[in-house]
Amino acid sequence: MIGFVSALSSEEGGLLGLAISAFLSSTLLPGGSEVLLMWLVQQGESRLLLLLAVASVANTAGGFLTYWMGFWAEKGVERLRHRPPPSSTVSHYMRRWGYPALLLSWLPVVGDGLCFAAGWLQLRWLPSLLFIFVGKALRYWLLIYVVDLFQ
Repeated sequence: MIGFVSALSSEEGGLLGLAISAFLSSTLLPGGSEVLLMWLVQQGESRLLLLLAVASVANTAGGFLTYWMGFWAEKGVERLRHRPPPSSTVSHYMRRWGYPALLLSWLPVVGDGLCFAAGWLQLRWLPSLLFIFVGKALRYWLLIYVVDLFQ
């Protein structure tokens, strides 16, 4: 593994690290992809559009994993014939706002809950994926824009 990592160029290693960090920080695990993204922008080793694409796709993949966790959790509860209605605040927002609520899936803690609730409530996967992606991409775009502006 060390040989593989050392064979990566600085840019490839940074992009791989960004992808891993973005994925993990979008699941129920903690992560700090924003800090890494801002550092990579300041280093200037990668094209900004490439950084945006890697961070957005990886972060969306993590959010979509959380969506599927909610989807299958609901299926498991239904199979046991005991399906308590989701009563959390996040589920309330998902019921009230639907897919557009997923534009906020980038928010810490709340975003994971939105993705999970979307799966739990059986929202269609393609619109869910699109709204998750747009929300996360807009957040990363804004970070890149601000860091690049003040460089």
